[in-house]
Amino acid sequence: MTDALKRLSEEGVAIWLDDLSRKRITSGNLAELIDQQHVVGVTTNPSIFQKAISQGDGYDTQLTDLAARKVTVEEAIRMITTADVRDAADILRPVFDATGGQDGRVSIEVDPRLAHNTRATVAEAKQLAWLVDRPNTLIKIPATEAGIPAIAETIGLGISVNVTLIFSLERYRLVMDAFLTGLVKAKERGLDLSQIHSVASFFVSRVDTEIDKRIDALGTDEAKAARGKAGVANARLAYQAYEEVFSSDRWSALEKAGANKQRPLWASTGVKDKAYKATLYVDELVAPNTVNTMPEATLFATEEQGEIRGNAVAGTYEQARADLDAVEKLGIKYDDVVRLLEEEGVEKFEASWTDLLKSTEAELKRLAPSEG
Repeated sequence: MTDALKRLSEEGVAIWLDDLSRKRITSGNLAELIDQQHVVGVTTNPSIFQKAISQGDGYDTQLTDLAARKVTVEEAIRMITTADVRDAADILRPVFDATGGQDGRVSIEVDPRLAHNTRATVAEAKQLAWLVDRPNTLIKIPATEAGIPAIAETIGLGISVNVTLIFSLERYRLVMDAFLTGLVKAKERGLDLSQIHSVASFFVSRVDTEIDKRIDALGTDEAKAARGKAGVANARLAYQAYEEVFSSDRWSALEKAGANKQRPLWASTGVKDKAYKATLYVDELVAPNTVNTMPEATLFATEEQGEIRGNAVAGTYEQARADLDAVEKLGIKYDDVVRLLEEEGVEKFEASWTDLLKSTEAELKRLAPSEG
């Protein structure tokens, strides 16, 4: 078998796993993926934890103790999720040390119900960083309008951040600007910039899913020719924006002060349309200093059938712009699509959080000690 994952790593793409559960930690599976599949980081979200806690009995011991203490459902969720993140961070600590803090990281998301509240998001980020208490944690903050100033403030406090739910190029530029603003604040506070890290999670497959749906509704041959191109094109233009910002004078001054670049992270990289190759959003987005966070199925698909042909982004910007323009010419408005995707992204995570509350509450009741 050709080691496509090894080649991917050698091209400067950090392979992160988009999943976590107590079972993955205790069974040794996470350690195995690090050892054999070149995994160097983990991302989580409310949907991932909801699925983990609602399946199997891996959390029963902790839930039984929490039920005995009569903690609130929300406190139980925080205790469970931060315990998983802490344990995963410990397993990844050797990677963190070997890469000077760039990789070996685990992300945990702020409560998605706070996505439109700047002050509460910052307060939650501080609380999560304190609860997990590991240097190799990233706090996930959504790139909503309220999230942008929260990102700047959190970075300014010296807390490393994974910015999530980025769909539009315009919003991505605001994310990078917030990161640089935060670094300036951190510098003014006398913090060590070399200890602050960040990634910007740019979502890929969801862009194709929404645009393809609109293309299919048009039904013309001209429209069909544009299918499956927008997601990759959008991400490639995001990388172009990244190159511009991180070659600017503003960045140069911060880099001299010890700052690390905020890496683009390709998220939502599992294909949703079976007509597309399972590794589409891996093969076509190979570029230096990026992260690709993959569901397990995509990770193994890449290992088995990935085609890593070197940098797949350099020299593609003109074609990427043409691919997005072709969609606009069909009457499909880019701004409408990305706005809808952001709204749906927040709503989906809020719904998962609600499901997580319900399933955790049910488990606490099931395991509660009988009175007497």
